[in-house]
Amino acid sequence: MNEELIRRAEDLARRCEKSGGVTHSVFLTPAEQYALRSWRPASDCTVVFHGGVPDAERAAAFFLPDWMEEGELDVSETLRCVRITAHFGAPGHRDYLGALLNLGVRRQWLGDILIQDSVAHVLCLHTVEPQLLTLERVGRCGVKTASVPLHEVPVPERKVRPVRFTVQSARLDAVLAGLFRLSRTAASEHIRAGDASLNYAECLRPDAPVAVGDVISLRGYGKARVTELGGQSRKGRQFLSGEVYC
Repeated sequence: MNEELIRRAEDLARRCEKSGGVTHSVFLTPAEQYALRSWRPASDCTVVFHGGVPDAERAAAFFLPDWMEEGELDVSETLRCVRITAHFGAPGHRDYLGALLNLGVRRQWLGDILIQDSVAHVLCLHTVEPQLLTLERVGRCGVKTASVPLHEVPVPERKVRPVRFTVQSARLDAVLAGLFRLSRTAASEHIRAGDASLNYAECLRPDAPVAVGDVISLRGYGKARVTELGGQSRKGRQFLSGEVYC
């Protein structure tokens, strides 16, 4: 997957350099974004990520020419939002996604689907906005659609539980145990069973090194991020801080 992703990114970077204008990808998963963040284009273009709203999980990669600063990028030229209001019901994420895919829209053309009660805000590429506006039903509910400017999209507050603990060394099994309140043995068993991901990729090594900014997921427990690592306790253990997404 990463090889194909990098090939597409290299093509977008070349087009950006040749045209002197902005190019962009489709919406990328967090794992795809992580892969591109560690990649460096051969050209002088800058790569930035934006999902249309702050802290979006799915985001497009924008390739900016060397004359352009990130603050000059207007993502509203590329990304749009459609509000879907359901009548007499409150469909879930799967219901909205299924209805949208039935329109012939591909998943990579859609960003986050933000749901609050009977209203959903769907981030999308501008090219498919007209299709989304034709939606009439989600599940058993009739719906009404409307375009919404990106700055008016209500963004749910991200809830996290801060944690702080010490580790002998910042390896995956120790960090996983501290973040999700497990024993070291249980954490190691989860890792070897393929339940843990480090930066959105399955990791089977209990001794894999963990750094600040790394995202760790554990099936059945959730996702967390390492926010700080440093300082020593009286017993010579390292302090580690993180946030677990609620």
